Amino acid sequence: MVSNTGTYIDAPFHRYADGKDLSELALEKLANLEAIVVRADYRNGIEVGRHFFEKIPIAGKAILVNTNWSTFWRTDAYFENHSFLTEEAAIYLRDQGAVLVGIDSHNIDDTRGRSRPVHTTLLRAEIIIAEHLCNLDQLPDNGFRFTAVPPKVKGMGTFPVRAYATLHG
Repeated sequence: MVSNTGTYIDAPFHRYADGKDLSELALEKLANLEAIVVRADYRNGIEVGRHFFEKIPIAGKAILVNTNWSTFWRTDAYFENHSFLTEEAAIYLRDQGAVLVGIDSHNIDDTRGRSRPVHTTLLRAEIIIAEHLCNLDQLPDNGFRFTAVPPKVKGMGTFPVRAYATLHG
């Protein structure tokens, strides 16, 4: 099985040999997180920059980026020229204290080049990354909790998860 299949999370070990692997992740960074959806529709541009995040409370939260790119799921178009976060956005999210950052596209980084500044920035700061999310368009902007827990596997840095939201009642 390929470990980055479907919706999955990346742990620091995915990028750094000395980073925490799946078995070392604290459940508090994966389960029942207060969350916010940021709307950044790909039809307005595929780069998701810092300005999308500047007016929202980030500290201690899961930040989920809804670009509507998931509408291309199961098509060849899904893997090309997809929505992504900029390095500046990743630095801002790190500095503001995000716990987890997720996106509804193929990769949180721009895959048209070889560098992965968003993975580098977030994972070095032990901020979990969730990719290939779906149905973010069905969530409110806030007022819910997010969970994406992988099994505790030693020596692995990425693994599929069942990601879900729990709405406040």
